[in-house]
Amino acid sequence: MLAAGLLFAAAVTAFVGWKLIQGHHPQLMLLAAGLVFLIASWALGNPLEVAESTGWRGFDLFDIIARSMRSKLSGIGTMIMVIAGFVAYMDYMGATKAMVQAAMRPIQVLRGFPHLAAVMVLPLGQLLSLCVPSAAGLGLLMIASVHPILLRIGISPLASVSIITLCTCFDMGPASANTARAADLLSMGNVTYFLGHQAPLAGGITLAIMAVVFFQLRKTEPQQNSAVPDEELSEKRPVYFAVLPVLPLILLMTFSSFFQTGSNAVILSTSTAMLISLGFSMVLHWASGAKGKDVEAGLKACWNGMGKAFSQVVTLIIAADLFAKGLIELGLIEGLLIMVDGLGWGALGIMVIFVALIFFASILMGSGNASFFAFGPLVSKVAESMSIPGIRLLLPMQLASSMGRAVSPISGVVIATSGIAGVNPLDVARRNALPMAVALVLMVLTESYSLL
Repeated sequence: MLAAGLLFAAAVTAFVGWKLIQGHHPQLMLLAAGLVFLIASWALGNPLEVAESTGWRGFDLFDIIARSMRSKLSGIGTMIMVIAGFVAYMDYMGATKAMVQAAMRPIQVLRGFPHLAAVMVLPLGQLLSLCVPSAAGLGLLMIASVHPILLRIGISPLASVSIITLCTCFDMGPASANTARAADLLSMGNVTYFLGHQAPLAGGITLAIMAVVFFQLRKTEPQQNSAVPDEELSEKRPVYFAVLPVLPLILLMTFSSFFQTGSNAVILSTSTAMLISLGFSMVLHWASGAKGKDVEAGLKACWNGMGKAFSQVVTLIIAADLFAKGLIELGLIEGLLIMVDGLGWGALGIMVIFVALIFFASILMGSGNASFFAFGPLVSKVAESMSIPGIRLLLPMQLASSMGRAVSPISGVVIATSGIAGVNPLDVARRNALPMAVALVLMVLTESYSLL
């Protein structure tokens, strides 16, 4: 019975992956697959686990969706929508452009060393990703500001787009939807998860990625000493606007359990920090000369950003939650444990399997969120059954999900940046494959020591 459930799950999952490659709506595919899994589990005689039955299993299927919507909207869904609204207001008032311009100025110091200057974009871009959690959004911003600089110092369009997309290879930071989801699954604060686990691991891997990219450039890009023009590449904004996108990060780190303890500690949640920063930004926007109508239009952009986040991300979380529940009901956990026990790999084996699974799922789906939201909820049960800390499985899985996105020719960031730069998305994906493969192996080796 278990084997039949697993074979059916594998067939449906492969079909969903094929449909996603063809460009079908991921929410629909995941939601439909989740319902099919639950119905199949019911048909195979497995009891449907529901908190409170409606009285008939057919209605229970839709009650599961309703319960998932209520729980996700009241928690992580609200957080993601508030983050998206804040990012939309930052874009509207020009604060994001000001931040990008300020962050990219150090590159001009290295104008006589084009390969080194190009490689330095990677850590700067990853720092920017902490404040611009949308991979496609950050990629487009960097195409508008960094891409012309790289072209002027002699870097080819393909290499430039590759570097820019690699800046989004780690979904990390308190503002990231994947971070919020991982922290929620681990019952951990966003900042604690970021500073205590994400940053140390990603920091070391970033150095390895920089080394691989540097040697790629030495091999494929001719050495040129073109000077970077001193003029700005876009209209200027007040210099202090550059601080505003970073303000939530500053507040979250300052007022977090990582830095404050005791009964008098002031602790801010991610949503609260975002709303405080939004209110301050609106006042500063008006004080800097914007008219009342401009601030009002910015707030409308904020609401539109929240609505877009709901339609694109929160609905994906809900659909992926049902997909994961269906896989659990069909016995995926038991099947994986039996398989790993047969191989004799133990906790290390299950970590390698999950990391590889989520990496290739991200390539197929073109989305780090879709793959992580689908498979992330499975980790807690696997870790509990194997008596290992959930962080040891969830952290490499979460980073692998965004690494796979950088190698996917159908991901939003690769398609958007390639289209503007006039290069082939497949060529970008191929060029990113080597640094991401090295990073993935290094991450698995690093995390394996904690499981031995």
